[in-house]
Amino acid sequence: MSNTDTDTAPRKILVLGATSGIAEATCRIWAAEGARLFLVARNAERLAAVAADLRTRGASYVDTAVADLDDTDRHPALLAHAVNSLTGMDIAYLAHGILGDQAKAEQDFNAAAQIIYTDFMAPVSLLTWLANFCVQRHAGTLAVISSVAGDRGRRSNYLYGSAKAGLSEFLSGLRNWVDREGVTVLTIKPGPVKTAMTFGVKGSYRFADADAVAASIARAIDKQRDVLYVPFRWQPIMFVLRHLPERVFKKLSL
Repeated sequence: MSNTDTDTAPRKILVLGATSGIAEATCRIWAAEGARLFLVARNAERLAAVAADLRTRGASYVDTAVADLDDTDRHPALLAHAVNSLTGMDIAYLAHGILGDQAKAEQDFNAAAQIIYTDFMAPVSLLTWLANFCVQRHAGTLAVISSVAGDRGRRSNYLYGSAKAGLSEFLSGLRNWVDREGVTVLTIKPGPVKTAMTFGVKGSYRFADADAVAASIARAIDKQRDVLYVPFRWQPIMFVLRHLPERVFKKLSL
């Protein structure tokens, strides 16, 4: 669905984790279509810069809120404020998450718990509120960034992968509930992408371009897809990895 036609009202889009590289790239696409945007992120200075850029790119409305999305007690008031500011909501785009320090998490439960909380528990809190809002209106799209890392646990990032596996399964069950209520749930499973979060990661020069990934996400939302592997090559790769026997998989250095 495009909003370039003059007789089409701008879409109202809530973006959680709006300063992430993938989210910012996707917002640039929506801004060019004249969308109404409400942006939430933790870094006030960075958030203000992103909002200003999107206004210059054509967004018909941009409002922001500075918030730590790990603070789940604030979610109901924050989300209600966002929806009121937008005067409704067509799309909620959740890009909140951290990669975390795998090596530290292997030794320190608190570090492990932080990854699980940020990448799973906080999104579940946000999505529970958002799903009920959409179900009451029998409309809306919830587009959520998970990861190919959640398809099978690997030694290099199994804490992050565990959280994303939980998130993907939660989204699957949520979709099974809300689809019959007219609500779309899109699980986005990117492979490694060149963003600030992956800066300095070994082999990052081979990672996917954030703008190309964002374009695929925008198309998937328009087409009301259920699951998106992006870039697409990760779908057959993860199919193979998921079906390798454990006796083989455990010998791989992944």
